[in-house]
Amino acid sequence: MTDPLALDPVLSPEERSRLPYHDPDLSHEERYDAFVEHVHAGRKVEARDWMPDEYRNGVLRFVEMHANSELMGVLPEREWIMRAPTLKRKLALTAKVQDEVGHAQLLYRVAEDLGKPREQMLQDLLDGKTKFHNVFHYPTRSWGDVGIIAWLVDAAAIVAQQALRESSYGPYSRTMKKICWEESVHIMHGRDVIVTMMSGTHTQRGMVQEALDRWWGPLMQMHGPRSDRSKDRDLFWRIKAKTSEELRQEFLSIYVPRIRELGLEIPDPVLHYDEGAGRWEYSEPDWNELRTVVTGHGPMSQERLEFRRLHHAESAWVRATVLAAPVAAAA
Repeated sequence: MTDPLALDPVLSPEERSRLPYHDPDLSHEERYDAFVEHVHAGRKVEARDWMPDEYRNGVLRFVEMHANSELMGVLPEREWIMRAPTLKRKLALTAKVQDEVGHAQLLYRVAEDLGKPREQMLQDLLDGKTKFHNVFHYPTRSWGDVGIIAWLVDAAAIVAQQALRESSYGPYSRTMKKICWEESVHIMHGRDVIVTMMSGTHTQRGMVQEALDRWWGPLMQMHGPRSDRSKDRDLFWRIKAKTSEELRQEFLSIYVPRIRELGLEIPDPVLHYDEGAGRWEYSEPDWNELRTVVTGHGPMSQERLEFRRLHHAESAWVRATVLAAPVAAAA
């Protein structure tokens, strides 16, 4: 596993100790102000740095949900590994699932440094106390779904993830560089699946169109409702770099032409680019559905969580064995 600290040069401990917000003689307010100035100047925060509780909790919440999403995100696709149409597709899908689990491991590691044990994060996920992205609460009904997920769902994700490479939290931004490299390969895999099907039979083309029709709503919900930039604390702390609407507009600008190029019809009669406004106009996503789904009431929410609970329980003996204290050798 790649060490996030090895992905990019960082200040030495001595240099970091001289940062103003590390001065114990300053009041809390003075350290807070120095920390805000540091972040707003585009500098990085490291795991052992002093940080305000609001910042620590904000990064932890953000990274934990990302880790949950990577872990739960493998489930819609793993169901199709043994049903993939060729050996090549089985191997590619297996590698993709393996990558996503690896991303979850890296992200849980980043989150652990902020003070929450990994076992507690996993338990909160299994208990439904924490969230994962809306798109992973839906069923995969056909091989067309697998292609749409790998191409468009991962594309919507990487639009956000590329912006996170500039996150103020250093371990997260460095980890995102590795994750983005691998996600770009996943998108190419998904596009190859879709192009192959769209070059195939009438039935295959119909399968892709039907999958796109079902997934378009969750895709448009994926980045979340519009938010006021001035009130978004994740933007204030530079945990993320773009608003939900900026991410959605970027996704549409890149992928609407690519979708149409393949002969697919986007299931939104309102969707068009307004040249005067310089933005995409689209039908308002169903935000009530989004809130219902991410709180564990989606079509596959409980089934997917139950799968994780079952396998977490079945693998308890492995964790107990690996994490057990060493036994002294007999004299």
